[in-house]
Amino acid sequence: MNIYQKLIEVRKTVPYLQKEAKGAQYNYTGSSQVLASVRAKMDELGLLLIPSVTGHNLLESTVEFWDKDGHVNKRTTTYFTELEMTMTWINAEKPDETITCLWYCQGVDIAGEKGVGKALTYGEKYFMLKSFNIATNKDDPDSFQAKHDGETKESKPSKETPAQQQKTPTTQPDIGQVISEAQCKRLFAISKGQNDLAKGILETFGYTSSKEIRKPDYEKICAEIERLVNDVA
Repeated sequence: MNIYQKLIEVRKTVPYLQKEAKGAQYNYTGSSQVLASVRAKMDELGLLLIPSVTGHNLLESTVEFWDKDGHVNKRTTTYFTELEMTMTWINAEKPDETITCLWYCQGVDIAGEKGVGKALTYGEKYFMLKSFNIATNKDDPDSFQAKHDGETKESKPSKETPAQQQKTPTTQPDIGQVISEAQCKRLFAISKGQNDLAKGILETFGYTSSKEIRKPDYEKICAEIERLVNDVA
């Protein structure tokens, strides 16, 4: 088989992946889940993927926190890493047979030392998903396949025990102090699809979810997200 035929064989093995990992705002497909889905077939066919960084850019943003007397008592710096890359497929049986693709990736970090690693992991995951046209969905695979084929299947019974089905209520912030649903939507609209960037900014303010944001911090967070998005653009 030539390299194109091998890539097609890999694509045939993974038509769909369920979003198994859970984040603060949404379920997502983890990097290890994506790589595990194609690794065995790539090994079987003798396909290698060689990533190479060809360019990089780092943006720093510092947020200051004031106490009630107007003094700065805390500073947090967010690092936004951008990488330009080439991703090269190699047919191990015929090493002169290659396919090179240009790629771009980004990562947000607070400590500073993990930005490149996050960008590489994020970039590799989405390169695999897009190269092999792998669909992702929150539905289970059987449900997804039924919708795709136009079939009608009975819903699967829940495997959870009655005790597991009774969710323990979580403590919520004071509704009067947190932002509204409309303000949440505005915040993510400002991010223009840069969800990782927005999540990174929330973390710098000590939040794991936009539903936790308190009104005094809201405008500061929006301004910081808007500034970083404009810098990236």
